[in-house]
Amino acid sequence: MPTSTLRATSATDSRFKTILWISLGLTVLFVFITSEVLLVTDYPMYHAYRLQVIADRELLIPHTLAGTFALLIGPINFSSRIRQRHLQLHRILGRVYVISVLVGAFTGIALAWGRPGLPGTSMQAAAWIVCTTAAVITARNRQVDQHRQWMARSYAITFTFVSSRVLNLWPRYWSHLGDSLSAVGVIAFTLASLLIVDLGLNWRELTHRRA
Repeated sequence: MPTSTLRATSATDSRFKTILWISLGLTVLFVFITSEVLLVTDYPMYHAYRLQVIADRELLIPHTLAGTFALLIGPINFSSRIRQRHLQLHRILGRVYVISVLVGAFTGIALAWGRPGLPGTSMQAAAWIVCTTAAVITARNRQVDQHRQWMARSYAITFTFVSSRVLNLWPRYWSHLGDSLSAVGVIAFTLASLLIVDLGLNWRELTHRRA
């Protein structure tokens, strides 16, 4: 492939990554304000949910901390520049990410135990663990490209903890989302996230004919 083409492709990929991370960051900020801040201030629509959160705090605190660590580590470890210059940091954060996923997954199941939302949470947790485990195995086998792909899938599931809350401020969505529908929603968000990531990973093959 000509050097000029490689440079153009690299520039396009760089712009795409920048736009992607900015979009994800703005989504996190929106959800933080409309869900977490309003939850703390006892927003009327969230009152019953707030009482449930307080009752579940012993499991919810480690679950939230683990999810937050995983969410924050993702952008750092996806950075090619940081990975190339600080490989040891990349590996340490990778281990912290794996531990965070395991803690987040199992505390999530524990939180849903005995509730109608358990099937959805269990499916999400299983997918999260499987994708992260595959990322660890491919890293140990030095299969760099496959490792990145599995990490992208794992992080997509991590981000469902944000994306699934985007519609929380919509009263009809909140008021009609019972426990059973919530389970379906979790499964739908998880599958949609994995599908979008795989489309992104294979976009070049889907849009370019082989010479």
